[in-house]
Amino acid sequence: MTVEAKKETLGFQTEVKQLLHLMIHSLYSNREIFLRELVSNASDAADKLRFEALHNDGLLESDPNLDIRVDFDQEDKTITIADNGIGMNREDVIAHLGTIAKSGTADFLKQLTGDQKKDSQLIGQFGVGFYSAFIVADKVTVETRKADASAKEAVRWVSDGSGEFTVEGISKEKRGTSIILHLKEDAEEFADGWRLRNIIRKYSDHISMPILMVKQDMSSEEEKQEDQAPEWETVNTAKALWTRSRSDISEDEYKEFYKHISHDFADPMKWSHNRVEGKLEYNSLLFIPAKAPFDLYNRDMQKGLKLYVQRVFIMDQADEFLPMYLRFIKGVVDSNDLSLNVSREILQKDPAVDSMKGALTKRVLDMLEKMAKKEEEQYAEFWKEFGQVLKEGPAEDFANREKVAKLLRFASTESKGVEQDQSLEGYVSRMKEGQDKIYYITAETHNAAANSPHLEVFRKKGIEVLLLSDRVDEWLMSHLNEFDSKQFADIARGDLDLGQLDDEGDKKALEESAKEKEDLLKRIKDALVDQVEEVRVTHRLTDSPACLVVGEHDMGAQMRKIMEAAGQAMPESKPIFEINPEHPLISRLDQEADEDRFTDLCRVVFDQANLAAGGQLDDPASYVQRLNKLLLEMAG
Repeated sequence: MTVEAKKETLGFQTEVKQLLHLMIHSLYSNREIFLRELVSNASDAADKLRFEALHNDGLLESDPNLDIRVDFDQEDKTITIADNGIGMNREDVIAHLGTIAKSGTADFLKQLTGDQKKDSQLIGQFGVGFYSAFIVADKVTVETRKADASAKEAVRWVSDGSGEFTVEGISKEKRGTSIILHLKEDAEEFADGWRLRNIIRKYSDHISMPILMVKQDMSSEEEKQEDQAPEWETVNTAKALWTRSRSDISEDEYKEFYKHISHDFADPMKWSHNRVEGKLEYNSLLFIPAKAPFDLYNRDMQKGLKLYVQRVFIMDQADEFLPMYLRFIKGVVDSNDLSLNVSREILQKDPAVDSMKGALTKRVLDMLEKMAKKEEEQYAEFWKEFGQVLKEGPAEDFANREKVAKLLRFASTESKGVEQDQSLEGYVSRMKEGQDKIYYITAETHNAAANSPHLEVFRKKGIEVLLLSDRVDEWLMSHLNEFDSKQFADIARGDLDLGQLDDEGDKKALEESAKEKEDLLKRIKDALVDQVEEVRVTHRLTDSPACLVVGEHDMGAQMRKIMEAAGQAMPESKPIFEINPEHPLISRLDQEADEDRFTDLCRVVFDQANLAAGGQLDDPASYVQRLNKLLLEMAG
């Protein structure tokens, strides 16, 4: 089959068409970032070849020196970014340039609004650096050959960014990728040597391999020789940023390096640059992003640090160096104590990795602790973005459980509105004299928690309660048993024990009331036999007639839903039904002689308690019928 016969025209995915449109329009005010993104991709391609060559040095062919070359042609109005890295074959080109191989694309697009600033941040989180070429180009040509392919197996990809692209076979003497940008009329300013040099120094100076451009010839036209070969010169420092001294690196350089490794358009929130010497030697540069990526809660999201060994790139997402709950951290780790031919399997078994993971985790937690203490507003922004992920920490990281617990934030009865603004240290400092437990309640929504009947006795006694409504909260509390030697207590689970905060007179009155209402409790239990585990009087309530309580060892509603969503078959459990004997409705119930009406009243009160707890009725229609029946009887 001839090369030309292999040419075919294909269409972009629908999502890609929309993203291309957004890339061109939402980022219009910052057009020069196209060069940063394409140079970063070229750097990644060279890094990948360097690693593959550790196992197969034949991939380097006769060209072992890796570099990136940026050239331009003012007459043709083109810019070319070329690398001699790993390259792509036909399948790679179609997969990487014609589709976006990430889950959640449609969900991401739903978030886009047309607001330039917000959309540009979202696009940055999505990571579509190659498509930034269309900000300045009305046509893009990619010519590439994979390092293990022959010259005749090269591929050309061409698109104008509208709806289609063509792919055809070509011959290419050298491995690697060349991207030719055919500039739009209003972007011809970029076909200028000085402009391109300034952009490279601004955004890509930190890249650890040379970025070359043809040396500017300042001689006169008469002195120039037509057959003179172009002289290439390095225009970046080409020194790995993480190996330099912190005092020699500016804030802008750190920010640009973050954007290089993360493909994020926003500046990072915080970073930590550290060199460790001694038993282990390594450099680390860790960043906290300003915004959460769209796929943060996807367990298959791209995560981990870029791993280098003695400045040689090894792995793009080395997730063994940080625990799962810190998966939002971006950065680089460069070690002198790992084997150059390290593979993922070896990496998992290397004891040095465990030691580095412990140290890097502590460094991130220290960075967050410092922010929480000294920059409360910034930490509040961090918590909005990554708080729910951090709540996974106590279950995953026993060694740092107390450290993570100090970083957690919750809403409480002391909060203003729905903000999760209370720390556990703050709660403990406000505990009443004699209080030995940290009280909390979980619910499906914040309003359900804040208005729960279970809070009534706590409001009466002025005791603060944490209001937990995130889906992860019940799972979190099953692993966070205590803080500062204070046990956690779910106020909607088991017997309510207020310890020294309980009034002896109230305890005695409750015991007497339980004896007086024995017959009523039995009648209610018989009426609700298929719905409740037990019926008893309560001292939790001051205003409500009844409430539902989860058994001490039963699973709560949040955890049950999580387990069921994971496909787990859950055993049936029934709540405990507690009544307030002082409430007029319960007194009316006690006086009801008609057993059918008594049963209807019991079921209505039970369903109301279920609704007040944020639950869902198994049979809403029956509830409505009973309520209407009782209302009509009252009206009659």
